[in-house]
Amino acid sequence: MTTPARVLIVEDNDDLAFGLRRTLEAEGYAVEVAGDGPSGVARVREFRPDLVVMDLMLPGYDGFQALRTLREGGNQTPVLFLTARGEEADKVHGFRLGADDYVTKPFGLSELVARVGAVLRRSRGAAPVDSASPLHYGAVEINPAARTVTKAGKPVSLTPREFDLLLALVRQPGIVLSRHALLRSVWEHQAEVVTRTVDIHVAELRRKLEDDAAHPRHLVTVWKAGYRFDA
Repeated sequence: MTTPARVLIVEDNDDLAFGLRRTLEAEGYAVEVAGDGPSGVARVREFRPDLVVMDLMLPGYDGFQALRTLREGGNQTPVLFLTARGEEADKVHGFRLGADDYVTKPFGLSELVARVGAVLRRSRGAAPVDSASPLHYGAVEINPAARTVTKAGKPVSLTPREFDLLLALVRQPGIVLSRHALLRSVWEHQAEVVTRTVDIHVAELRRKLEDDAAHPRHLVTVWKAGYRFDA
């Protein structure tokens, strides 16, 4: 029998937490709930979930601080934020801290279930190990098997999503990939999902890897079409 994935919900709204728990349990997940930031961090360490579904606005300390505490402590459990704050700056901040996805309130339960499933499939599958030789462009070296990136010999820290997005682009040089295609291949989102997630992650890759992020040489925007990698 397959062991059910463990999901920790960190949400201070009791009614919402109850509804989320019932919904995810009906999907076959093992679910626990914490009601604030500090107890959420503690339960991650005790319950060892496969995924954390965390409200951004929490008592004790907010989701950003909770995520920062986990990542600084070496915990890489995937985190999906629930937030009523849809500002791009908040999402950029969360992704830089290592968040895996966002669902903005109000949301449909079917959308949440789909996002939870997508994050879990990718994390439990551990982004397939690729035994191919390292990939190079400019001063950048990508090691798919070790999931590491260096620039001019110096390590570059990428989040798991940033790494997957970089590989998706680099492995198809000269090909224009639409945002929806990248959402499907990297995030496993359905094509109808409207999101700035891809743009935010491309901007982060440019900031970390391009010599001039404002005038990228390799990670190129194709107007009204998507993105293209130029070697």
